Amino acid sequence: MRHLRKGRVLGRAPSHRKALFSNLVAAILLTEREVTDLDPNAPKVPGRIITTLEKAKEIRPLVEKCVTIAKHGLLADAKASEFATTAERGSEEWKAWRKSDNWQKWAAARAPGVNARRRVLSIIKDKQAVRILFDRVAPRFADRTGGYTRIMRLAKPRLGDNGTRAILEFVGKNDRETKKATKPAFETAAE
Repeated sequence: MRHLRKGRVLGRAPSHRKALFSNLVAAILLTEREVTDLDPNAPKVPGRIITTLEKAKEIRPLVEKCVTIAKHGLLADAKASEFATTAERGSEEWKAWRKSDNWQKWAAARAPGVNARRRVLSIIKDKQAVRILFDRVAPRFADRTGGYTRIMRLAKPRLGDNGTRAILEFVGKNDRETKKATKPAFETAAE
């Protein structure tokens, strides 16, 4: 029996499974990066990866957790910006700010933001993905309380082993727009 043993094993050792999960979370975040014309590995659709259904169901809570942590970190950064200075580093004005009480307040307000970045980095283990998460993905979901991703099952299975494939993507960007049909305007009999 599997009492209190939650989650799928996926036929892997625990360390291999943890590495797989962090790589998949980093993969969905890296699809949001800026794409140049010279990039041969450019994603076809930003914010979307195709994987097996079971992996997608295991990854989804990790992605949601990372986005939530990043949102809390952005709030801390916004609070810290009111105590920050615009002076150039090393100037006399900056040195005076560094010795003032505002620097202490800035450092205390910024600490949760730095902690959030470190927590996400411990999950993802990719600095570029963390940067993309904090710069692009988290601000996009600032007003949303949860449900940042969706899983869509694909009809066509994987060729090699007939595994069920699924799309894991961020909501909002690739949403379908529903338009209400309008009545056709027929010509009147008087014309």
